[in-house]
Amino acid sequence: MKIFNGLLLFVLALGFVSCENGKTEKSNEMNDNVLMSEFKTPYGVPPFGQIKNTDYKPAFEEAIKRQKAEIEAIVNNSEAPDFENTIEALERSGMMLDRVSNVFFNLLSSNTNDTLQALAKEISPMVTAVSDETFMNDKLFQRVKKVYETADTASMTPEQKMLLKKTWKEFVRGGANLAADDKQKLKNINKELSVLALEFGDHVLAETNNFKLVIDNKDDLSGLPQSVIDAAASAAKDEGMEGKWVFTVQKPSMIPFLTYADNRQLREKIFKAYTTRCDHNDSLDNKEIVKKLVNLRLQKARLLGFDTWADFVLEETMAKTPGKVNALIDDILSRSIPKAKEEVVALQKLADEEKAGITIRPWDWWYYTEKLRKLKYDLSEEEMRPYFKLENVRDGMFDVANKLYGLTFKLNKDIPVMYPDALAYEVYDENNKLISILYMDFFPRPSKRVGAWMTAYRKQYRDENGKNVIPVISLTTNFTKPTDKEPSLLSWDEVTTLFHEFGHCLHGMLSKCTYRHLSGTDVPRDFVELPSQFMENFAAEPQVLKTYAIHWKTGDTIPDALIEKMKRASTFNMGFTVTEFVSAAALDMAWHTIKQPFEGDVNEFEKAALDKIGLIPQIVVRYRSTYYSHIFSGGYSAGYYSYLWTAVLDADAFGAFQETSIFDKKTAQSFRDNILSKGGTEDAEILWLRFRGREPVVDFYLKRQGLE
Repeated sequence: MKIFNGLLLFVLALGFVSCENGKTEKSNEMNDNVLMSEFKTPYGVPPFGQIKNTDYKPAFEEAIKRQKAEIEAIVNNSEAPDFENTIEALERSGMMLDRVSNVFFNLLSSNTNDTLQALAKEISPMVTAVSDETFMNDKLFQRVKKVYETADTASMTPEQKMLLKKTWKEFVRGGANLAADDKQKLKNINKELSVLALEFGDHVLAETNNFKLVIDNKDDLSGLPQSVIDAAASAAKDEGMEGKWVFTVQKPSMIPFLTYADNRQLREKIFKAYTTRCDHNDSLDNKEIVKKLVNLRLQKARLLGFDTWADFVLEETMAKTPGKVNALIDDILSRSIPKAKEEVVALQKLADEEKAGITIRPWDWWYYTEKLRKLKYDLSEEEMRPYFKLENVRDGMFDVANKLYGLTFKLNKDIPVMYPDALAYEVYDENNKLISILYMDFFPRPSKRVGAWMTAYRKQYRDENGKNVIPVISLTTNFTKPTDKEPSLLSWDEVTTLFHEFGHCLHGMLSKCTYRHLSGTDVPRDFVELPSQFMENFAAEPQVLKTYAIHWKTGDTIPDALIEKMKRASTFNMGFTVTEFVSAAALDMAWHTIKQPFEGDVNEFEKAALDKIGLIPQIVVRYRSTYYSHIFSGGYSAGYYSYLWTAVLDADAFGAFQETSIFDKKTAQSFRDNILSKGGTEDAEILWLRFRGREPVVDFYLKRQGLE
């Protein structure tokens, strides 16, 4: 999921600056800039087709200028500070910078170009600086402090109390209590961190785009299903290499190759290309950036009074401490690694029976796992894939939302989109009231970063008159494109990914909050994945499968026999799956619990961290340090564990439905009222207890993963 820097940006409301006669070049530039005013589009969505690259910097400069004036107005207010004229005034400010930032940074991820990337290196430090100036403004902090210490909380709503608490904490964690010299140090650190994170992400995108496995010998396609071959031929045609086949390290291309290609040397080649990204000691190498990032984060944490970066980050989560996170990681790995070792033995036995004459290596895992799945369960990915046409899966997912929450989705082709093949939907509630706009952008392109995520172009909130402002939510993936011969057919992993990101979207779309900075997904890192992972559970339920798993050629509904095979195979290869993932969480924690500046070798540190947890050599950690975008250019530093933490929560939450029925109206309404609609208006622990009536238990997760 896309997260900005985690800083609360207090920015100025919209306005115009008058120039003499309104005829100056500056005035014309501003008047022609669509980012300078409210968007005159359906529902106020971004006017993507009208925005020029040259619009961004002037818009940011103007928005920042207005923000500074607004902050001064709050600081210089002669009235005694209270919730309304200080806390709420800060919250209500900033519409223009919020609007421009959302458009720019979202497009930087989903439809970037060299110009945007260069602009980002100018703009990101500007935005970081204005945030720092706000949080380190002593006069403003004194007003916030006065309200925090004297407010009559008994007369406040839970949401007002949370906004007050969050605002206070953001100032303290933003350096408000530091001495002047340390404030300047923190500003410098934040500026450098913002630029390094961008550079890290740019390198990963470039390195991902740079590799192409070009095949011109048909014999090298041995083992690959025709659908995979056709997709590679289509990719080659797009590259001007008709008559050849192109595979990339984008997962929709790479994973099928690793799964089916008989040519072991080529499997090794594409696997190593993926796992050595940004680790070639060249202009795209990220090792020095990793060192700078972890050291700057440590320095920042120390300035703010914490032993490690993880201590600083986790203070605001459900886990609270690195000790609790590492205890969970160790517990799960103690169960998954022995299971993975058993899986290695089974794979090696199969390879030996085939007289392959090899020792199982990481690039063999998918290949022999697929063979073993077929032998044990008479089930293969290719047998399932024809039933998972993208459009059918999407509609089945919409149907789940309808049955749970009464939502309906109407395609509107008049709404501007960020890319020609993206889609825009109007989302209506059970009373046929419009509650959100939803974008869906499915396919990879060189201008889009890898992975899948949800983000907001506008969060839900209520304006100063109490009017509800609907959110504009976006779901972005990198699924296999349709070809001339067949539509986009998803793997099972892609099906669950779509349900996952849609769960995030529901969290944003069903928000019913007053304040932007508490609405939607603005919750602790280890709570934000609950709605998304919860939705994944529905994908495999037989009565849900039958609504969307329709064979794209025959129109036949997925047969019960195939569903039963999927169910029996649901915990197959789970040792690998859990270990590969949890080891990445362990690596994240290793980097962010260092207590001394790191001056060593990045790869040696990584190896030592993974050796410590006992990671077996046949498994490569899901994200190696040099392309670990979640923690080095996203918002998940010391937070990747959150997927595991909330896996326990989501399995327990789905257990509430299993105890009644998966579409039980009362349970669905409780989940909506207590989790999806509340955003961060109350502590996550309170919201959970209100829904489930007790503390979470790990039993449902262990059973689901086959780790009991």
